[in-house]
Amino acid sequence: MDTTLIIMAAGMGSRYGGLKQIDSVGPNGETLIDYALFDAKRAGFRNIVFVIRHEFEKEFKNRVSKSIPTNLNVNYAYQELDKPFNNIKLNPKRVKPWGTAHAVLSAKAFINGPFVVQNADDFYGYDAYQKIFNALNKDDDQIYMVGYHLVNTLSPHGYVSRGICKTLNNELKKIDEHKEIIFEENKKQIQSKYHGDYITLDEDTVCSMNFWGFPYKFMENLEIRFIDFLNKFGNEIDSEWYIPEVVAQVVKDETSPVTVLSTFSKWLGITYVEDKEYVIKELTKKHIEGEYPPSL
Repeated sequence: MDTTLIIMAAGMGSRYGGLKQIDSVGPNGETLIDYALFDAKRAGFRNIVFVIRHEFEKEFKNRVSKSIPTNLNVNYAYQELDKPFNNIKLNPKRVKPWGTAHAVLSAKAFINGPFVVQNADDFYGYDAYQKIFNALNKDDDQIYMVGYHLVNTLSPHGYVSRGICKTLNNELKKIDEHKEIIFEENKKQIQSKYHGDYITLDEDTVCSMNFWGFPYKFMENLEIRFIDFLNKFGNEIDSEWYIPEVVAQVVKDETSPVTVLSTFSKWLGITYVEDKEYVIKELTKKHIEGEYPPSL
C-alpha cells in the first residue's frame, strides 16, 4: 500500500483574498504547492490527491498541471455539499463545505494506504515531509503530527490562529485553539488572547500547523464520525468540522496514540496580503543557500 499526500485546496483565503494556493511566491514564479510537490517527491511520496471545488477547477488545474514533477500520480477530489450521507437532511441554505475533516473524507476514493494531510497554502519545509513519510511507513497504526516551534510560525503583520499543543514524551495530550496570537516587538514576547485573558507563550511552544499522518483505517473511522457530526449539526448553516477536533476526540477517547514529530523548519504562509513579500524573500533565500535548486 502506498502513502498518499492529500493537499487541501478547497478553501479560499478570506483575509488574503483569491486563490493564494496558486499565487507566485518563488524566484521563478513557483507557488507554495510547487514547493509541497517538490519536497513530497524527494521525501518518497508518489501519490498526490488535491481536494478542490468545482467553481475554480479549471483555473486550479491549468496552473498546477504545468509544474507537477514526473513520477507523481495526481488525482483530484471535490469537496461538495450535495453528496448524500445516510439520507441525513441538510439545511438547504447551506453554502460552504464542512471544514478540513470533510475535505479529507472527500479524498477517500483515492486512498489505499496510510496518508498525510496538509494545507495547500502553507510551506512546511522538507524535514516535515521526510519525517512523517518515514514514520508512516513503520506500519504501526499510529497517528502522527508534525509539531512546529511557535516562534517559527508567526506572521509579522497581525494575529494568527494556532493549535497550541500539550505533549508528554512526544505524545500529544491536548490541543487548544488560540485564535489571537501575536509577537509583540516592544515586549519581545509572544502574546495570546485566550478565553478573554492575555497570556504569554514561550517561543518553543509546540503548535500544530495542520500537517497530519494517518493509518489507512482512520479513513473509515472518519466517515463514521462525520455521520455522527451531521446527525448533530447537519441542519446548521455555519457549523464546520475540523481535523484537530477529530484528533482531539481521538486523544480524549484514547483510541489511538498521536505521536508528535518535532521540526525546526520555519513555516511560511500568507495570512495577510502583506505577508507575500516576506514569503518571497524567505523562499528566495532558500534557493540562494542551496536548500532548493535554482529552479524547481
